[in-house]
Amino acid sequence: MSRGKRYDTEPKLNIKKVISVIIAILVIIMFVVGIKKLLNNDSSINDKVFPIGYYTIYENGKWGVIDTNQKVIIEPTYEEMIIIPDNTKPIFICTSNVNYETSTFETKVYNEKKQELYKDYNKVEVIYNNDKSNNLWYEANVLKVQKDGKYGLINLEGKELLACSYDEIKAIIGTKNAYITVKEGKQGLVDNIGNIIIENSYNEITSLTNKYEDGFIVKAENGKYGVISTSKEIVLETKYDEIKNVYGNNSYVVKDNGKQKIVDSQGNTYLEEGFEEVKQINSNNVVIKKAGKYGVSTLSGETKIEATYDDLTFAFTDTYIAKKAGKYGIITIQNEEKIPFNYEYIEYVSQADFIRAQKENAETDLYSRDFNLKATGIISEINTQKNYIRIRVGEDYKYYNFKLEQKESSEILTGTLFLSKKDGKYGYVNNKGIVIVDYIYDDATEQNKYGYSAVKKDGKWGAIDQTGKVIVEPKYKLENNLVIDFIGQYHLSEDINANYYTK
Repeated sequence: MSRGKRYDTEPKLNIKKVISVIIAILVIIMFVVGIKKLLNNDSSINDKVFPIGYYTIYENGKWGVIDTNQKVIIEPTYEEMIIIPDNTKPIFICTSNVNYETSTFETKVYNEKKQELYKDYNKVEVIYNNDKSNNLWYEANVLKVQKDGKYGLINLEGKELLACSYDEIKAIIGTKNAYITVKEGKQGLVDNIGNIIIENSYNEITSLTNKYEDGFIVKAENGKYGVISTSKEIVLETKYDEIKNVYGNNSYVVKDNGKQKIVDSQGNTYLEEGFEEVKQINSNNVVIKKAGKYGVSTLSGETKIEATYDDLTFAFTDTYIAKKAGKYGIITIQNEEKIPFNYEYIEYVSQADFIRAQKENAETDLYSRDFNLKATGIISEINTQKNYIRIRVGEDYKYYNFKLEQKESSEILTGTLFLSKKDGKYGYVNNKGIVIVDYIYDDATEQNKYGYSAVKKDGKWGAIDQTGKVIVEPKYKLENNLVIDFIGQYHLSEDINANYYTK
C-alpha cells in the first residue's frame, strides 16, 4: 500500500540552515575564547617559563642564598659573603672561621639540597680576575682546591683538572682561561681544562696581550725575556732585556742591548730606529710615538701618517682613532678625516662593529663602520649576547640592533612584559601591544631575564613580577645604585661588582 507522495522519499535537511547554525556556534566559541584571553590578559604571560638562577643575599648583617623564584636556599646566617661561581648552577661556597691576622679560613660547598660537595678537599675557592677597568669576574667552570697544603683545579662538576701538587695557583690579570702555577718558587702555566702550557721553570710569566691565544711573556733565571705560545712553542728565546705588551702580524716589540726594535718569530728584525715607542702593530703598519706625538709607519720604515697626533689607535681596516687639540676624530691611512674632531672620546666596538663617539654633554653618537651617523643618546646597555643597544634619548629609551637599525623592544627582547610610555608615565604591554600594567609609574626598567621589572613612583623604587603583579611597593630610594634590578623582594646592591641582593 502506498504511503502517498509525502512519504515517497526520505526527509531532507535544510543545508543552509545547518551551516548558519554551525557558523553561529563557531562565532560564539571564538567570542568566548577571545573574552577569556582578554580577561587573562595574555596566556603567554602565564605560560612563559623563566630560567632559575641563584644569588647571594645580605640581610640583617648576614649572608644567605635565594633562587630567582624567591625561595631561600641558604638562610642568611653566615658572617662572610657566600660565593656563587656560576649563577645558573646551585653551587654555594660558604666561608667560616676567618682569621684576618693569619689569613686563614675554612670553606664548605653546598648545593640547593644543602648537601655538601667536594668533600675530598680541605678548601675550595673561586679564581678571581679583573680587567684594566677593575671589572671583577670569577673564572668560568673552574675552582681552585686545596688538599694537604697543596693546590689543584677541578671543574664545577667536581672532575679533577689538575692534581693538588702546587704551592699556589692564580689568575693572569685581564686574561681568561689561563692560570699561573707555582712550584718550588718557579712559575708555570695551565689552561682552564688542566693542560700544562708552560712547565714550572720560569721566574715570572705575564700575558702578552689580554688575549689568551696571543701567547705569554716569560722571564728566565738569567733575567732575560722570551715568548711562549699557547701551543707550547718557544716563539722568542729568553734573550731580550724587555718585551712590550704589543703584538701583531706575528711580530713583537723587544728591547735588546738598550735598543727597542720589532722582531718576528723567524728572527727577522724591523724598524730599529726613528721612534720612541711602538704602540700597536696591525698588518704591515705600526703606530709609533716620535717626539711625543703619534703617527703610522710601515715595518720597513715608510711613513704613512706623520707623527703629529696626541694619540692614535687602530680601529679597523685602514682607519685610526686620532686625537688632536684635546678632541677625538677618525682618519684613514691616507690621513683623510672621516669623523670630525669634535668628541671627548671615540671607541670602535669590535664585537658589534660600530663606532661610539662621546660628546661633551655625555651623549653618544653611534656611527656605522661606513661613518654614517645612525643614532644619538645616552647608551645604557650594549648587550653582546642578544646583539642590541639600549639608548636613552631625552626621557625615552630606544633599541637598536648591531646594524644600528631601530627596533621595538618586543622585537629585541624576550619575556612577557615590555616597557611602554604614554603621557609621560610608564607602564607595560605584552607582545601584542595590549596594556598589562597601567601607565602610573614615573620611571621603570625592562623586565630582567628572571621576569622581574623595577618600577618607580614618587621617587621610590619597587618591583612587579612577570604577570604585572606588584611584589614590592615602591619604597626604596636607591639613589646610589648604578643599576636598578630586583629579584623578588630583594634589590641589587650599590656595588654591582659584588653582585648580591639585599632588602
